[in-house]
Amino acid sequence: MKLATLKQGGRDGTLVVVSRDLALCQPVPAIAATLQAALDDWTRAAPELQAVYDSLNGGGTAANRHAIAFDPAQCHSPLPRAYQWADGSAYINHVELVRRARGAELPESFYTDPLMYQGGSDSFIGPRDAVIAEEAWGIDFEAEVAVVTGDVPLGASPEAAAQAIRLVMLVNDVSLRNLIPNELAKGFGFFQSKPASAFSPVAVTPDELGGDWHEARLHRPLEVAYNGEPFGRPNAGVDMTFDFGQLIAHAAKTRELEAGTIIGSGTVSNKQGDLWGSSIANGGVGYCCIAEVRMYETIAAGKPTTGFMRAGDTVRIEMRDAAGHSIFGYIENKVALPAR
Repeated sequence: MKLATLKQGGRDGTLVVVSRDLALCQPVPAIAATLQAALDDWTRAAPELQAVYDSLNGGGTAANRHAIAFDPAQCHSPLPRAYQWADGSAYINHVELVRRARGAELPESFYTDPLMYQGGSDSFIGPRDAVIAEEAWGIDFEAEVAVVTGDVPLGASPEAAAQAIRLVMLVNDVSLRNLIPNELAKGFGFFQSKPASAFSPVAVTPDELGGDWHEARLHRPLEVAYNGEPFGRPNAGVDMTFDFGQLIAHAAKTRELEAGTIIGSGTVSNKQGDLWGSSIANGGVGYCCIAEVRMYETIAAGKPTTGFMRAGDTVRIEMRDAAGHSIFGYIENKVALPAR
């Protein structure tokens, strides 16, 4: 099934069930007022939400009587705020490029022990909201896949962790690249350099993805457009060193994860042997962040030439099924400067 949160009813919004074609939605206050409430009582709520979803898709009279047109522009991120947001770096190609560009070797442990940081989750921006930041901070997008979990016990195995996945969605994990070096140099991780992220309008249950969801990975191309031009379309199921079960288990090694925890994949990145063929224009699958372009440029020519985002620049992130239909709706974030 497909779920979304409208910008109504307070800071946590109003949960709606969305039709498969993203045309209609229905509020479900009698089942759960918010997505977090549904996740907290998933065993009861999920079958009831599924019944509404089936009715919406089948044209059921009861559902359609309460259905309204679905407008992604009126959506929060599915969880407007979350108890936890932790982002991994499952695509080692992305990490390899960063290290190679600065002449550093990749430690062997990176292939067996996932990288992960704990992001701010007290507020996310909507899928069509502006990214507000100073140009001097080095504004970048990062197109990723994310999952929402139920309760995960401390020490859960990757197999058990994978069974706790309730929903799948897309994310623009905004990065402020020029702030990262000084923060990392302090040895205490990201904070200012990782502002609020934006998630796709719709979150879907894994069964909705059919055969494209297997081995706790989503095997579809992730489409990125930058200022209206194709920028990336790597397959999210390819070159993913750690699956979502492994990422969730890594996060749960020393703590319980509560229902509503969001775990990100990190920037989707496919290996491309020919540096000159890596962009879409040159026959490659392109990129999911500007930093990766700059790494290729540094490796090939000694320095980067592509700049980061400026005011008015827009990124669009979407994933389609095999028939070409949008699965999650699309994220479209434009950069705006802070109020002076």
